[in-house]
Amino acid sequence: MIEDWKSYEPLLIPDIPNLHKIDVYEENDGYSALRTVLNDQEKWSRTDVTNEVKAANIRGRGGAGFNAGLKWSFMPEPDDRPRYLACNGDESEPGTFKDRNIFEFNPHIFIEGALIAAYAMSVDTIYVYIRGEYIDWVHILEQAVEEAYDRGYLGKDILGKGIDIDLHVTYGAGAYICGEETGMLESLEGKRGYPRVKPPFPAQKGLWGNPTTINNIETLANVPLVINNGAEWYQSIGAEGHNGPVLYGISGHVNKPGVYEYPAGMSVEDLIYEVAGGIRGGKKLKALIPGGTSTPVLRADQLEGVSMDSNSLRDAGSMMGTAGMVVMDEDTDMVDLLWRISHFFHHESCGQCTPCREGTGWLEKVLLKIKNGEGEIKDLDLLLDVTTQMEGRTICALADAAAWPVRHTINRFRDEFEARCKKSVHAVA
Repeated sequence: MIEDWKSYEPLLIPDIPNLHKIDVYEENDGYSALRTVLNDQEKWSRTDVTNEVKAANIRGRGGAGFNAGLKWSFMPEPDDRPRYLACNGDESEPGTFKDRNIFEFNPHIFIEGALIAAYAMSVDTIYVYIRGEYIDWVHILEQAVEEAYDRGYLGKDILGKGIDIDLHVTYGAGAYICGEETGMLESLEGKRGYPRVKPPFPAQKGLWGNPTTINNIETLANVPLVINNGAEWYQSIGAEGHNGPVLYGISGHVNKPGVYEYPAGMSVEDLIYEVAGGIRGGKKLKALIPGGTSTPVLRADQLEGVSMDSNSLRDAGSMMGTAGMVVMDEDTDMVDLLWRISHFFHHESCGQCTPCREGTGWLEKVLLKIKNGEGEIKDLDLLLDVTTQMEGRTICALADAAAWPVRHTINRFRDEFEARCKKSVHAVA
């Protein structure tokens, strides 16, 4: 758990006016990591860059938490095929809204990180996929990309070092499923966003059948920090096993919702009561969804001593996810909350897999029955059985993401669900 967080100075989004402009970014050592790598390719070979990022243990900030450098190493050796880096900025899950702060306040740190990643994997084309609702942030990023081309950081013969890399910005049309990595690849290819069966994995057969690595926007924004300061320095930030800065998106019943940058491993209580100003109206904390609505909810009495890192949250019975923290006060109706989450996942299921297509529909229908006061106690066990039939039986993890909130919310707040069902039984009697 981080004790000296109050003295932390932001690294991903420092408090520098107009940092989104390339002149200001360069004045503050922007693109110095890229120059370091390209100016000394003997010291910083592609393998050396990958190994440094692997040693730093930048855990993916898109939800899975996988070591970014290790993922890069899965790319096959270059041949005559094109190679791609696909950057996932879709973040359509409720409670997740941190990547847009990078687009708005420091897009060049992401572009620089993506370029270093492309160099390390011999990638010649980068695609950035952003959710369609972020159109204002799309325009901000497009302007930054244009500036990078004008300064010679993108395009042919970058910085005169014989490296050619292009970057294209594209956006979706509001489909949550396109945030799933292979659904995103399908959408980038102009097809319906149906997730793909794996294997083959994207590193072997990704965009248009060619080797492709997929990274989150925040993940890549961490890369210049590692190159400029070293893996050992990076590991000194955050929690053991979960290093570096994290953008915490805090929403819900707090006095100061927003995106805050602090080290990984921050105390949940510090984030809620110190950083986000506590529960609004002076009410008591009831529950927390720690990493976007697919991560299991935790009761207030499960949060003592819990920190925002993968190991601590796993031990508590949840996951880090995207660090999109949804805070709920004592007046939150957990039945209404769970129905709303299930409505979202049902609406966003692509329908390709029967357990997900049918399962998400039944979860929503049964929860609506309970919500409307028509439920029975046996409906709770039916819901839990449906989640078991969904989890691990589909092409992608949307079914799991829909099942987990239902299972854990019912198990951890069963008294509320039983009370709602009992009321309906008494009313009939």
